[in-house]
Amino acid sequence: MKKQLLSASIALLTFTSLSAHATTYLSAKAMVDVQTGKLVQSPLITIDNGIITSVEQNKKPVLSKGDKHIQLLELTLMPGLMDMHVHLTSDPTVPRSERLGQSVPRMAIKASHFAKKTLEAGFTTVRNVGAEGYSVIAVRDGINAGDIVGPRIWAAGPSLGITGGHCDNNRLPPELKYTSTGVADGPWAARVKVRENIKYGANAIKFCATGGVFSKGTKVGAQQYSYEEMKAIVDEAHMRDLPVAAHAHGTSGIKTAIKAGVDSIEHASFLDDEAIALAKEHGTWLSMDIYNTEYTLTFGEQNGVDEENLNKERQVSKKQRDSFNRAVKAGVNMVFGTDAAIYPHGDNAKQFSRMVEFGMTELQAIQAATINSAKLLKMNNKLGQLKAGFAADIIALKGNPLENITELEHIPFVMKAGQVYKNDL
Repeated sequence: MKKQLLSASIALLTFTSLSAHATTYLSAKAMVDVQTGKLVQSPLITIDNGIITSVEQNKKPVLSKGDKHIQLLELTLMPGLMDMHVHLTSDPTVPRSERLGQSVPRMAIKASHFAKKTLEAGFTTVRNVGAEGYSVIAVRDGINAGDIVGPRIWAAGPSLGITGGHCDNNRLPPELKYTSTGVADGPWAARVKVRENIKYGANAIKFCATGGVFSKGTKVGAQQYSYEEMKAIVDEAHMRDLPVAAHAHGTSGIKTAIKAGVDSIEHASFLDDEAIALAKEHGTWLSMDIYNTEYTLTFGEQNGVDEENLNKERQVSKKQRDSFNRAVKAGVNMVFGTDAAIYPHGDNAKQFSRMVEFGMTELQAIQAATINSAKLLKMNNKLGQLKAGFAADIIALKGNPLENITELEHIPFVMKAGQVYKNDL
């Protein structure tokens, strides 16, 4: 009996060893080198344990037992795309009044559903910049544990904001005495809130430096947090090496947040020359959601968006796109951020054509969603490129996005960490 058990154990160990060392090979018609902008012909990518170990040209793999060869001979390979501004718990088709009644568990279920849609759209990494009740942190952990399917997530937890500001909830009557989870007034209270978010698993921090479009009773360009409060938030987060995002439409809030040391400015709608110069001086990343205006103004009313919010969108949209164009021309650091949830999740790639329309080359737009976003997350040695040592986060598409950026709106093949999650071929 002991010999039989020993033999079975050896067989199991041998099988496990073979499985663990199985190699995946991926060959295709072409591959986009997002660093140089060159189209590499006939690539062969070798993948072990979710990591790219080599990228070669015009080679055929020598397969061992258990190895896999995926042949996408009519498709072009690219690194998985990255969106630095999403809200996975929110659904733009659900009226905002109805969302007030949603529990945190319900939000987490929504987020898991939208996480899968986002991954299948080719976005293998996202930064979720604000969600109630640590719901997206739970979704991220579920994805990492293999319980559910979704992209890599940097989750900020509840967004920090002032009492009555954009990151508070001003839609309920005063007798309910409701305050959003992330509200903190004063530098020390703000530090405590950062620590609390980190305690419950946040690996990014987001705060509201100005008013916003979709809040009630806030002026979209008005600064909210003071410099001292912003600096406290940034310093506390940076002590733990977490990236900090500042929601900032208005010029003074943008400048103050940059001076306070934030890693990225979200929206950045009203840029003046000084704000652009400051962003360049400090190396601050701009994440500008220039796609969603048409969706909001077309479908917002039927989706329950208040007239106040629609009017603020009208004020912001053209100014933001003008600011985007000027920032691109000035050579400011830019990442890809869409504010997914203002439009339906899964349509993230529709922003690429707007980025090209308003000043970027196709390569610049692609770099914003790959190598630039990886730099923002301080993961530029692991994510955002197809080269040895990088995560095997790979998408494939039919055309050449360097010639037609809209090809990125239709992704038939998605791999994350060496595992195929979509193969519609």
